[in-house]
Amino acid sequence: MMGDKNFGLDPEVLTHYAKEIRSAKDMGVEVAIVIGGGNIYRGMDEAETGIERAHGDYMGMLATVINGMAMQAALEKEGLFTRLLSAIKMEQIAEPYIRRRAIRHLEKGRMVIFGAGTGNPYFTTDTAGSLRAIEIQADVILKGTRVDGIYTADPEKDPTATKYETITFKECIDRNLRVMDMTAFTLCMENNLPIIVFDMNKKGNLASLLMGQKVGTLVNAT
Repeated sequence: MMGDKNFGLDPEVLTHYAKEIRSAKDMGVEVAIVIGGGNIYRGMDEAETGIERAHGDYMGMLATVINGMAMQAALEKEGLFTRLLSAIKMEQIAEPYIRRRAIRHLEKGRMVIFGAGTGNPYFTTDTAGSLRAIEIQADVILKGTRVDGIYTADPEKDPTATKYETITFKECIDRNLRVMDMTAFTLCMENNLPIIVFDMNKKGNLASLLMGQKVGTLVNAT
C-alpha cells in the first residue's frame, strides 16, 4: 500500500489495486479483501519499543482498518459498491463483522473488506484472511505479494531461486517455504482451501489469473 514510500499510503498504488479489483468484479467474481497494516504499524520486539505484544497487535489491527478505509474510497471512486466490516466495533466507520451479513453483501454484488484482523491479539493478518475465506466459503485465497509466486528461496536475495508452478501444502511445510504464517497455512490445509500466490503489482495479473492463465503459484492438497 505504501509503494515506494517509507511509510503510509501511495495514491497511485491504491488506484492500481482498485482498477485490478474492478477488473475482477467486471468478470462477475465475488471479491472479499483482507489488507495488512505494515505500512502504518508493524509489530516490533517488545524489548525495543516497550509495547507489550497484545497491545501492539491491537495497534496493528487499527492500522488495517485505516488501510481498509483507504481501499474502500479507492474502490468507490471506480464505481464499486463496498462494505467495510471490522472485527473490532467502531460503528461510525465500519459495520461490525457478522458472517451472514458478509455473505449477504457478496450476494448483493458488493465488495467486502475485512478489517481489524480476527479481533484478537497473537493472530496475523494472514490468519484473518484464511479464517474469513473459510467462513464465507471462498473458492480460493489470492495472496497478492511483490513477487510472482513461490520460489525455492527468496528471489529478492537469491538470484538462483526457481519458481514453483504448483506445490502441495505438505511440500511447503517439508521445504520450510513460508507462504503464510503456520496458523493461517494450517487452516487452509485442513479445510482444503487452495492458495494462489501472485504479483499484485503487475497490471492485468489478477484478471489473467481469474481467466485461468498460469499466473503465480498454486498451493493445494494434491
